[in-house]
Amino acid sequence: MSHTTSAHTAEPDNISEAPRPLRRMDDLAPYKQGKISIPGRETVIKLSSNESCFGPSPRAIEAYQAAAASVHRYPDGTQAQLRQAIARVHDIDPDRIVCGNGSEELIGLLIRCYLGENEELLLTQNHFMMCSIYGKAQAASIVLAPEKGFVVDVDALLERITPKTRVISVANPNNPTGTYVPAADITRLIEGVPENVLLILDGAYAEYVDRDDFDDGLYWVDGMSNVVVTRTFSKIYGLAGLRIGWAYGPAPIIEVVNRLRTPFNASGPAMAAAAAAVADQAHVAMSREHTARWQERIRQSLARLGLKVVPSVTNFYLLDFSSMPGKSAVEASAFLESNGIIPRPGSSDRFVRITIGTDAENEAVLESLTRYLSS
Repeated sequence: MSHTTSAHTAEPDNISEAPRPLRRMDDLAPYKQGKISIPGRETVIKLSSNESCFGPSPRAIEAYQAAAASVHRYPDGTQAQLRQAIARVHDIDPDRIVCGNGSEELIGLLIRCYLGENEELLLTQNHFMMCSIYGKAQAASIVLAPEKGFVVDVDALLERITPKTRVISVANPNNPTGTYVPAADITRLIEGVPENVLLILDGAYAEYVDRDDFDDGLYWVDGMSNVVVTRTFSKIYGLAGLRIGWAYGPAPIIEVVNRLRTPFNASGPAMAAAAAAVADQAHVAMSREHTARWQERIRQSLARLGLKVVPSVTNFYLLDFSSMPGKSAVEASAFLESNGIIPRPGSSDRFVRITIGTDAENEAVLESLTRYLSS
């Protein structure tokens, strides 16, 4: 069968008539993920994306493989099995949980649902970059609150709330600092935010924290009408490649998110793996203990060399080279890469972020940094 060219398929006479994106898109720069390879090296130690060095629970892998037989079927759009598994572990209401393509998608849906043009999105100085991308896409104003000693400053956040503030997003623990907001300050924040402002507490790294004064925010959801907690299976659960996360919030907010989310936004195999992963809390505890042990050893080892490590309760640590004359974050990153180790350079020459790896990987990092700092 032959095809003829019609007026509908002809080249346009004027290229300016091509579709034009909204002007607000001109201000968006795509999110840059951590580096994944080093030219000329087949084997690397990738410590640039805060991934679990242990991977997922064996039970999660078994569930994922079993789900392969059903990939020709649409997943359960109600997400019932995973919501119930999460609810059992955290003792929360499954009807107020919604799952998504990572917690990132759910944060984006919340911002799209509650933030409008010329309104304000209030973030901390160090924030998850997708938050500001989503906010700019809504033609909203991004307001940044400075931090104090690498820790989220609740007073600075409260001082910057205006009648135009509609959404506040706070990561606790924060990235890239690895620090957390104590429970007393979380209480002050929640009680100080007006009821008409949505407060998102992003707990991507919450499972790593073992502190008596840490509040993951789940308790507050039951008593407040404007607090939503987001969590992910990408970090301690080791399911980053499956893109699965969840949010817990007041029923009216979750209902609104469910109106906008696509009906099958979480895949069947991902939900099956996540349900098995969250049930294996022994695997989570093992990863948390390993991380805490190495955080302390790394901090002490590098402190003896004069390098500041920002105190972290997560599976990564931030190196501060500001007090190291003749040394820099850029040089340190290059030196690590020359030894087959991929860190995550900061936005300035002052910082490098590195993920906690296996015993052997952490030993390699310490050995390389010792040689660099001693050279």
